[in-house]
Amino acid sequence: MTARPFPDRSSLTICFAHVAYRLGERFAVRNTGLRALEVRSLDDFSARIPEADVVVVSGLWRNDLIARATKLRFIQSIGAGVDQFDRDTLSARGIRLASAQGVNERAVSQHAMALMLALMRHIPAARDNQQRRHWRGMISDLTQREDELGGKTLLIVGLGRIGSRLATLARAFGLRVIATKRDPSKGADAADAVVSDAHLREVLPQADVVALTCPLTPQTEKLIDAAALAAMKPSAYLINVARGRVVDEPALIAALEAKRIAGAALDCTVEEPLPEASPLWGFDNVLISPHTAGETRRYEDNVLDILLENLERLWRGETELKNQIV
Repeated sequence: MTARPFPDRSSLTICFAHVAYRLGERFAVRNTGLRALEVRSLDDFSARIPEADVVVVSGLWRNDLIARATKLRFIQSIGAGVDQFDRDTLSARGIRLASAQGVNERAVSQHAMALMLALMRHIPAARDNQQRRHWRGMISDLTQREDELGGKTLLIVGLGRIGSRLATLARAFGLRVIATKRDPSKGADAADAVVSDAHLREVLPQADVVALTCPLTPQTEKLIDAAALAAMKPSAYLINVARGRVVDEPALIAALEAKRIAGAALDCTVEEPLPEASPLWGFDNVLISPHTAGETRRYEDNVLDILLENLERLWRGETELKNQIV
């Protein structure tokens, strides 16, 4: 398809589409002079996408909107994940796509660390006891006590930007860090040991905590399946701050029911919101946060920094975008 010229500043319209994030408000503060509109529902997004040259979106995106997006030239994803976008169709229509990779690496790595500490230090149980006004007594059974992170082994599955930052935090707590990475020769200094993705099953038995920070791809979908869970120590915890579909959810539920692992902390699930009927709600040894690992008070501004950088590149006629996908 022949590339159309990118609209100039005076004729450009940006559409911010998110159910909660205040992108339009934060954008207005910057006084760019650019025309912008904001929608918070799929119906409104569908109605107004024909006006947009640029869309800033994540969860509200549906690929059937492409047919209505007659002016659309560029999509800036609000999130680091872009598995919801049909890249082939976008490319065929001459629509560029960039992710927000790196926008929340600090927040997600800190959230993963917080989940790890919460599980090890039994913080959810303490909160439950507080609500019941119950002062728990001292515990004689060593296997039931809170534990320390120092000296334990953390396995990070996916040593990208988030995984590398998590490794730095974990090592500060005295954890030994091993990690998987597609190319273990790059960024290996972030962890104590790095192996290729193909060796995941071999290192799973070493881990006291397994943290998922990898992207969702055809290769990582259901990466943590029944066999992977069976390879983990019965005393090990699973932490998922990646994508829900990286885990085979029925296999995880079965492993928890059979006490094949010690517990899990999940920021993401296969279906979101997590259905009320899901057994995951009922486990005492499962901690669930509603896909909020990346949330931070600076999130909108971090996304806008990437958006404006990419707009400048497009106006300069550059072919390479920051975090380019298409």
